Amino acid sequence: MATWIPESASRSALGATGLGRSRTLAAIVREPVALVGLVLVALYAGIALGVGFLPLRDPLQISADRLAAPSAAFPFGTDPLGRDLFSRVLFGARLSMEVAVLSVAGATIAGGVLGLVSGYLGGIVDLAIGRVMDVFFAFPAILLALGIVAALGPDPANVIIAIAVVYTPIFMRVVRGPVLALKAREFVDAARAIGATRMRIVVRHIVPNLLSTLIVQVSLALSWAVLTEGALSFLGLSAQPPAASWGVMLNEGRQYLEFATHLAIFPGLAIMGAVLGFNLLGDGLRDALDPQRR
Repeated sequence: MATWIPESASRSALGATGLGRSRTLAAIVREPVALVGLVLVALYAGIALGVGFLPLRDPLQISADRLAAPSAAFPFGTDPLGRDLFSRVLFGARLSMEVAVLSVAGATIAGGVLGLVSGYLGGIVDLAIGRVMDVFFAFPAILLALGIVAALGPDPANVIIAIAVVYTPIFMRVVRGPVLALKAREFVDAARAIGATRMRIVVRHIVPNLLSTLIVQVSLALSWAVLTEGALSFLGLSAQPPAASWGVMLNEGRQYLEFATHLAIFPGLAIMGAVLGFNLLGDGLRDALDPQRR
């Protein structure tokens, strides 16, 4: 006869991953890498959300100050059409963050559901889902994204779809492994013994123990999404001129590198800062949520 275990036991499964919210937050605060990444990510998120309320020049406004060097009037200089590069870089954050967040959210939901179904049901379902995911894994990520966008057409919405498709198999694998271990734990057996449905077991006992793993994977996926959106924009497969996009600005500035390096430096630094922030946050969260380090 199965021994009944309280629901709270499920929150302490998998070692020490079930720390309370306050203890988890304290662990993150103690990680300098996570804090630096969090500050960078918060800065970019704040810019993306509030750039429309800032007293900036219109990023599409053309002026006679063409290819002006950085100055008090134009902190990042101007482009070949006299547009304020500072304003364009800040507005570019909104597009990049939007693409990254929406694409990774889609991949997290789709991959998470597939991983839960595959890991919990097992058998022929697990085999079928796994083989389909293997097909996607057979292609290099950037080439698969390029192929999807090329087939659908150059548009940020299609880039969101492409990145979501590329990252769905990764999230599926990330979720499936822990689910296989969790469904064999005692608190899951106890939940079955008292008549809990499959849906209740998944929602109340399995999903909470996946959150720390998913949070780390999401932060790392966001960095790749920002980089991919910039690369596709540079190749002309995402936002189109005159849109304020970091990749578009890099493409427009490459022919002026010899005498107007600011055209490429500032959009490049913006991409680097965003990718660095998400990577640092992901690495810091991984260390902070690792039970073996506590």
